[in-house]
Amino acid sequence: MAAASGVKETLQREVRRSQPDYVVFVPGSFDGSTRDGHNEHFLVFDGPDGSLMAIWTQDTKAPDAAVGNRIVFSRSTDEGASWSPPSHLAGPATPDDPAHMASWGFPMVSKSGRIYVVYNRNQGNAGWIQMHTGTMEGIYSDDKGVTWSKPQGIPMPKSIYDDPKGEIPAEWIVWQSPMRDLKGGFFVGYTHWVNRAAATLKKVESWTQIESVVEFMRFENVDANPEPKDLRVKYSGWGEKALRVPHYKHPLLSIAQEPSIVRLPDKRLFCVMRTNSGYIWYSVSADDGETWCNPRPLLRKDGGLPILQPLGCCPIYQLSDGRYALLHHNNRGNMEAKPEATYGPRRPAFIALGEFRAGAEQPVWFSESKQLMDTDGLRYDGTPPIIGKHGSTDIGVYSSFTTRKGNDVLWHPDRKFYLVGKKITPDFLADLKVPRSQP
Repeated sequence: MAAASGVKETLQREVRRSQPDYVVFVPGSFDGSTRDGHNEHFLVFDGPDGSLMAIWTQDTKAPDAAVGNRIVFSRSTDEGASWSPPSHLAGPATPDDPAHMASWGFPMVSKSGRIYVVYNRNQGNAGWIQMHTGTMEGIYSDDKGVTWSKPQGIPMPKSIYDDPKGEIPAEWIVWQSPMRDLKGGFFVGYTHWVNRAAATLKKVESWTQIESVVEFMRFENVDANPEPKDLRVKYSGWGEKALRVPHYKHPLLSIAQEPSIVRLPDKRLFCVMRTNSGYIWYSVSADDGETWCNPRPLLRKDGGLPILQPLGCCPIYQLSDGRYALLHHNNRGNMEAKPEATYGPRRPAFIALGEFRAGAEQPVWFSESKQLMDTDGLRYDGTPPIIGKHGSTDIGVYSSFTTRKGNDVLWHPDRKFYLVGKKITPDFLADLKVPRSQP
């Protein structure tokens, strides 16, 4: 009993390391015995009843077992101060459940209040990485998440980047919540990994060299409340028109992943993405996401320095005052490692403040970056056992953002273990100065 009490106390103490303002979920153990210690892809969104709702991907397996991802749901009726225990939506309900894994769920709420959750459903086989490989599936709730429909498949078109034999499903992830487009549909970007048979490199030194492009999908009829199988999905920036970014060592190899999109004051769309070049790249669309300019490095300003980033999440979010917050890690990773470690360190997490610059080549300019939070490089408190399935030190990855009553909150997994929220306050941003346009 004393040992269990000690673990609980340590769990509660360690969750405060990054000084969060909200605590959404604390796993029950460090050693994986409670099968709830790997949590990522954490999307918090406005519920149709004024509540906050959240979905995320949780691994049900023990640390030394294969991946068994499932989608879970939670809800807060007090602006994030407390949250309901997570309920199961899709994928294996228990570690022994033979259901194929479900990963990377994303929400859409219709005007009448129907909540859709769409996700990647693995079918028991794999391309490069099994948890990226799967068909599209969806469920919905008409009672604020209390009960959910049976899952239905959503057709996906076959791409030039998919298995030419048609035996292995596409490898893809939608990682942010879709935004409303100008016609009332839902629009979102996604990562599409290239099947080995179609890839520039058939053999890779590490997963960081698996070829990928950025594409976009638009859900056009969500407000009509169709069954998931009847959701009408239109693709853009697709196939040969997908966004590609050259790998730093193999320039014909594209590594473009995890697009994040904001609307500009002139109605254009501004998209940033993670790459394997050591910095962030961006693209702009002037026609609501139908077509996109060729990607280019993201600079502090026109003619300025590029914004550093390893192969890790680097989303941009609009603040309640109309400006933008860019979350990134302000380093290039370790390109000298063998094999390359261009994905790390994914810490500390920094914020760069962005402002729209009409007439500039790059329409959003950025301040210098300010450290927001860190794990101190610790997997735990310096002694075994380590936190989480892989002992991650990541922070500020697979995040989401809400703006309610002027309160801007970044929601994120801490070390892919805890789920927490951090306020982005005017006081924190006050000393960040964005360059002005040249006279």
